[in-house]
Amino acid sequence: MPTSRSWRERLAAAVTTRHIDGALWEIKSSQQRVFCAVVIAGKLILLHAYKKQGQKAPPNEIRIARKRLGTYLEGLE
Repeated sequence: MPTSRSWRERLAAAVTTRHIDGALWEIKSSQQRVFCAVVIAGKLILLHAYKKQGQKAPPNEIRIARKRLGTYLEGLE
């Protein structure tokens, strides 16, 4: 008798990640995208979110995330 998956298992299956470059990653869930970075001591910084409208991440969305990451890292100095 098959058991139904828990909401955590369904959520984990629906969320994926993709490495953009350097410290920048993209979290993907349905049509929602969030750019993030893992920085000092494993801290996850959410940088920018947008709704997917095409196959590839628009360069402007990546540019915004990179700029915000740079601003965050400058504040650590």
